[in-house]
Amino acid sequence: MRAAATGGVCFGRTKFKVQSSEPPKLVPAPCSRCVALEQEAEGPSIRTPRTATASRRHGPSGCQTPALSAAPPQWHTPRVTAEKLRVAVIGTGSLGKEHARLYAELARTGAVEFAGVFDANPEAARKHAAAHGTRAFTSIAEAAAASDALSIVTPTTTHFDIAKAVLEAGRHVLLEKPMTEHSAQAAELVQLAHDRALVLQVGHVERFNPVFSYLETAAPEPRFIECHRLSPFPARSTDIGVVLDLMIHDLDVVLAFVKSPVVSVDAVGIPVLSKSEDIANARLRFANGCVANLTASRISPERLRKIRVFSGGAQPSYISLDYREQKGFIYRLAGDDAEKSSLLKMLLSANDSAIVSEFAGKKIVREPVPIAKDEPLKLELAHFVECVRERRTPKVSGASAKHALDVAFEITRQIQGAARA
Repeated sequence: MRAAATGGVCFGRTKFKVQSSEPPKLVPAPCSRCVALEQEAEGPSIRTPRTATASRRHGPSGCQTPALSAAPPQWHTPRVTAEKLRVAVIGTGSLGKEHARLYAELARTGAVEFAGVFDANPEAARKHAAAHGTRAFTSIAEAAAASDALSIVTPTTTHFDIAKAVLEAGRHVLLEKPMTEHSAQAAELVQLAHDRALVLQVGHVERFNPVFSYLETAAPEPRFIECHRLSPFPARSTDIGVVLDLMIHDLDVVLAFVKSPVVSVDAVGIPVLSKSEDIANARLRFANGCVANLTASRISPERLRKIRVFSGGAQPSYISLDYREQKGFIYRLAGDDAEKSSLLKMLLSANDSAIVSEFAGKKIVREPVPIAKDEPLKLELAHFVECVRERRTPKVSGASAKHALDVAFEITRQIQGAARA
């Protein structure tokens, strides 16, 4: 199913209408369907899903999220014992093999039973199954029948069909990003998981990066955010553009971090080596006044994944963080008597700390940030397993991922529209 090309686009609790010749028009009415899904995502448990009715404001060109069924959901939950949760991986490519590696590590701790892997290439499935002492499945149906929860790590064009089949089989799903090719497909998966009380988590892995955990507590009032995500041209993911391939990570992070409706989007991008955009820039403005500037490129000679945040409030600060290195600096203002402060003296004695600017008795101090390094994908999979065991809504729920996807679709719509003009 394909989302409507024109009409209303829902960004969280606010809907703005996209018109070809005018800037987006803000409609103050809340989107009740997405509010219902967000309430579901914010709830402590998915054991007793809420119900909702359709908003009369939604037409064929409006938000693509279907109304939640007013009838009690049908429970189709797989066997989950207290001792072993059976997990499997569908797709053993460059990222799928990492899912397999980490599930095998979890299995060695006794946390899960690694049931096996499936790949469209049987030889690849057998190779990775042998490497981890598990089973190579011959079909997706066989993998689902032998598992309680599955990672789907396949090309984007296959996400919807595979995830739908697995959910309909009553299995919990960790679906790699981007969630689906179209908004309506994402909405259908969200609805299906809701109706069957199943966990649907989407693989926006930066949400599990210790950098993001630090950022959430260190910058409570973000005013301006700048993201750069650069990569050499990949042999994979050429079925989608750089917005859905790379930028969507930063969209997910920014939307989760700012926690305010998007009121406008301005985007540019160009194809260089592929048919889709290979370089893109997007500027998002939020209802609370925050602005985010995102740049993504997959034709860079170097890899770069950084975020910079200017935060307001009683103690303004500037934070520069590196996702890959899991380190960074925070710059903040020190008072007139800062040099007399024992705390400041201690900070300045540490490596990489310094007074970087001084004017009228005020000083800007640079401090290295305290980040405990860890493997984000490992944390993501552990979170998925925990959510399945406890029937909790994951941090990156289907509804949350659909939000980021809708913003990404608006960015690509603007880029494609400019290319046709």
